[in-house]
Amino acid sequence: MLAKIPINLEKVKEEDLDKEILRLAMIAELDAINLYEQMANLTKNERIREILLDVAKEEKTHVGEFLALLLKFDEEQIKELEKGKEEVNEILGGN
Repeated sequence: MLAKIPINLEKVKEEDLDKEILRLAMIAELDAINLYEQMANLTKNERIREILLDVAKEEKTHVGEFLALLLKFDEEQIKELEKGKEEVNEILGGN
């Protein structure tokens, strides 16, 4: 994503705007995690690798914060996450 909002927020219904903002924030954090981890894998400098991985870990916390917020505003998301968990448990045999 690299700092560009992929949708036109002006076209989003007002009642859905906060949910869309939170999802976009999660996308941005996931994008940052991927970028930092990829750069960490490329560098030969252990100090830089360590910092990049630490920052990526912080971004993972941010994903959790935005997800927790989203779940406060989107009941359907809660149900679908549970459904997804159940499907994975069925496929993996409860592991």
